[in-house]
Amino acid sequence: MGSSLPVAASMRKPAIELLVRSEAPEDRAAILALTADAFAVSPATGLKAEGEPVEVRVLRGLFESKEYLPEFSLVAVLDGEVVGHVISTRGWVGDHGLLGLGPLAVTPRHQRHGVGSALMKETIHRANAAGESGIALMGSPEYYSRFGFVPATSLGVLPPDEAWGDYFQLLPLALWPGGVHGTFRYAEPFALT
Repeated sequence: MGSSLPVAASMRKPAIELLVRSEAPEDRAAILALTADAFAVSPATGLKAEGEPVEVRVLRGLFESKEYLPEFSLVAVLDGEVVGHVISTRGWVGDHGLLGLGPLAVTPRHQRHGVGSALMKETIHRANAAGESGIALMGSPEYYSRFGFVPATSLGVLPPDEAWGDYFQLLPLALWPGGVHGTFRYAEPFALT
């Protein structure tokens, strides 16, 4: 299952299709490489990452974790090249299961061209279709609010670290039950960072 969106390559060239599909085992090397490129400069500090970015280590752990959900590990492919990736794994508030999204990575030369948005839209579509009730993430409120994310605390869900404040967000989906309160727990590999 995947979706294709036109991406304008230039004014003189025909549009090429961005394909968003499930990750395949042969995509792993490209996913890890593009994640390292995307996070070579820390979004939190603005400084160059020392050695391998933490997001790459987390991602490697998520692929091997019991919380890994293959149907929520998506790649964006442009002209045969994997240029973006997003993963959502099982997380919880108490015993209520939610999706914990991240990391989301786009090859730097393709950032700000709709690749991340296409990955987010497909994730939300798949999550609703699968009967998931919500998606939690840590990220820019300015960016993620365009997809309907709100500060998680406004829905009674607390971040794993209270210092995250409004950067910890939640998207209630069609089957959001309401009354979900407590601290969100990400998949185990996040705790190892």
